[in-house]
Amino acid sequence: MTPKLRITLISREKNLVDHMELRLESKGYHVLKLTKLSNVLGFIYSDPPDIIIIDLSNDDSETRGIIKSLKDDSYFCIIPVMGLLKESVEESFEWGNYPLDDFISQPVKYPELFNRITLSLQRIQRVFDNNPLTKLPGNTSIQQAIEKALGNPMAVCYIDINNFKPYNDTYGFASGDEVIRMVARIMANAVRESGGGFAGHIGGDDFVFIVSLEGAEAVCKTIIDNFNTIIPDLFGDEEKSKGYYIARDRKGHVQKIPLLGISIGVVPTNTPKMQHAGKVSEMAAELKKVAKKSNKSCYVVNKRTY
Repeated sequence: MTPKLRITLISREKNLVDHMELRLESKGYHVLKLTKLSNVLGFIYSDPPDIIIIDLSNDDSETRGIIKSLKDDSYFCIIPVMGLLKESVEESFEWGNYPLDDFISQPVKYPELFNRITLSLQRIQRVFDNNPLTKLPGNTSIQQAIEKALGNPMAVCYIDINNFKPYNDTYGFASGDEVIRMVARIMANAVRESGGGFAGHIGGDDFVFIVSLEGAEAVCKTIIDNFNTIIPDLFGDEEKSKGYYIARDRKGHVQKIPLLGISIGVVPTNTPKMQHAGKVSEMAAELKKVAKKSNKSCYVVNKRTY
């Protein structure tokens, strides 16, 4: 069953969003209404929608700030943002102040709105290489971000989920997908809260984030702490008390499988040996192997384990 497209409506005008909600839900969309602008970013950061429709009737700094914050973020910038604009001000509107993907005139012509929603999503899928499950930038963007970091005091950090395959096989693909989405949110939020950087999804249970070298270890600790806080909720009381569950390993043998963990390899990019992205990936693979030897979630920097 195909999940419903999720749309977030943002406007101080309750009557407007109430009416739009009815029309959008009649087309099978799942709608979240936000009428308090101070809460908007918190809701979006915690549960990103597929598309955002925001009322631009009031030309104010708070609305501009919401759009700019989203478009400046490597995780959330791909979400299409459509502006609701009164037809009478279209010609004089200061488009440079609003990095929108599209707009719709008020009063809303709903057949046009439905078509613009479809076209916005198709356009994003063509332009970006983002992973369809997590919406994070994919391999092309990751390669470019690593190359940009080379020679600078940055850290390229590779995340791998420990014991993910047996979990996925035992608990099902839906549960596995939720774990991947959870790690994506934890990582992206930690990067953003650290002051910004890059967050990407290589594929499967492999992720990359890039932050300042000075702040890298703090971000790793935040990711691990948040992961360890949430992960017990995925298991029953018996599994949590034992620290393992019974399942088959990659060779089909019944084993005691440890609960999920994460390993992070941290590669500084300002060293003479790091001259190209391939070397960064090679070093990261070595560091992750060291991290995976631990029974707990940990990160490794220059062969030091934490």
